Amino acid sequence: MNLIVIGTEQNLEECKAKFGITHTFALACDYPEAQKLLRNDSVVFDFLIDELPTGIEFYADKSVIAFLNTAKRSLSELTFTLTQRPAAKLIGFNGLPTFLNRTILEVCIQHTDTKETLEKICSDLNTNFCLVDDRAGLVTPRIICMIINEAYYTVQEGTATRQDIDMAMKLGTNYPYGPFEWCARIGLRHVYELLEAVYEDTKDERYKICALLKKEYLQQ
Repeated sequence: MNLIVIGTEQNLEECKAKFGITHTFALACDYPEAQKLLRNDSVVFDFLIDELPTGIEFYADKSVIAFLNTAKRSLSELTFTLTQRPAAKLIGFNGLPTFLNRTILEVCIQHTDTKETLEKICSDLNTNFCLVDDRAGLVTPRIICMIINEAYYTVQEGTATRQDIDMAMKLGTNYPYGPFEWCARIGLRHVYELLEAVYEDTKDERYKICALLKKEYLQQ
């Protein structure tokens, strides 16, 4: 399969680790470069759209299958500005750092007729998938980022140190990383912006950003 990764070298390496070396991979740093690489059998993994939502226009007239990183923006939000349904088959996926190379690919779709395409592509990619609602934050990212946010509240209140919290969560819940380790791997900016998007979408106080987390985000 011809996989085009729109993003960074890190995104490309994550895709190779997840989907194996039996596929052909090409990296594009922007949409004009991706245009030159497109073939009729191309499957796109677009990490850039997370930062550049206007990139949705790239898919308006292209009959390709495209996985779009929708951790912070839903497919519905991305396509809202388009005057008609895009020609591409669009599938949202969890493309935040550290979340792609897992047993299950976390995905969402906007139209039910895309499900058959999703099933076939995931079979060809030799990956299981979990279909979740088309909402900002998907499922895993919003849970992990909420835990990180709560850990920041705990530090802000002086209840425990970051090191103690990380150790307690790994030993007590068998998490692979503590909240602050996870934050470092995902990136503080991604954590902040995802929480901001989920809070705007839900107005749920659970996602209201801790002042300490916001301070560190602004000081980057």
